[in-house]
Amino acid sequence: MTQQDKTVLSVHALHWQINDKPILADIHFNLQEGQVLGIIGPNGAGKSSLLRCLYRYFKPTSGHIQLFNQNMTALSSRAFAQKVAVVLQDTPQHFDMTTRQLVALGLTPHKGVFDSHTELDDAVIDQALYKVGLTEKGAQVFESLSGGEKQRALIARAIVQDPQLLILDEPTNHLDIRYQIQILELLRSLKISVIISIHDLNLASALCDSLVLLEKGHLIAQGSPNQVLTEATISSVFDVCCEVHSHPQHGKPLICYFYGYDNDLSCNHDKGNHHLNVTT
Repeated sequence: MTQQDKTVLSVHALHWQINDKPILADIHFNLQEGQVLGIIGPNGAGKSSLLRCLYRYFKPTSGHIQLFNQNMTALSSRAFAQKVAVVLQDTPQHFDMTTRQLVALGLTPHKGVFDSHTELDDAVIDQALYKVGLTEKGAQVFESLSGGEKQRALIARAIVQDPQLLILDEPTNHLDIRYQIQILELLRSLKISVIISIHDLNLASALCDSLVLLEKGHLIAQGSPNQVLTEATISSVFDVCCEVHSHPQHGKPLICYFYGYDNDLSCNHDKGNHHLNVTT
């Protein structure tokens, strides 16, 4: 199999603007089969806008997005839903729907108008609930679940959809650290291609294979966590002072931040020195 055959998603010269205001400009990157790609950047960088272009909520002003070497716009809505599942950061309101009923919605793209629910469908739902640790919550009303459980239920729905690509917009937002780690490790365990926007750079470093760093709608860096998460780049883009070390467990970048931002702060990266200058 060639490298091109392993490319799940290819983004080339992507631009998107509202009226005459550019939001995304000249974005390029590829996603390889089975990889987890993290979209990172400060608030207002364009992370959610980029994801909305990728799952066809926004139509790019110019540029090309290819899904499995095919122009994404050529796919019907049904064909697209059979290949791509999306989990948004805001959990939907489903009133009295049970967790199991919500997860079963993932079957919709694969069902015809007159297709009935089968024993195989039940087995697929059971397996998805088991993977996310919600077997005992299937009969519980979705709205009664905790925040972490809701996110896991939405991922279970995506699993049932059987996508080749899963896109998630800040699924760890507002969750405590245990659930953040648990959800990202769950995504890695699915062995499918994943694109995720994420704020926490240390989580992105630990659990993503590659990163795309945005600032004000522009691509600043892309590559492995070691290539993207450098002290100079983090200082420049996020306007913070930090040191980057090797994590004792997995060896990827571990970012240690400095404090004192109520004062006049600057970072010195000359000749390998990384220290904080504070004027009170």
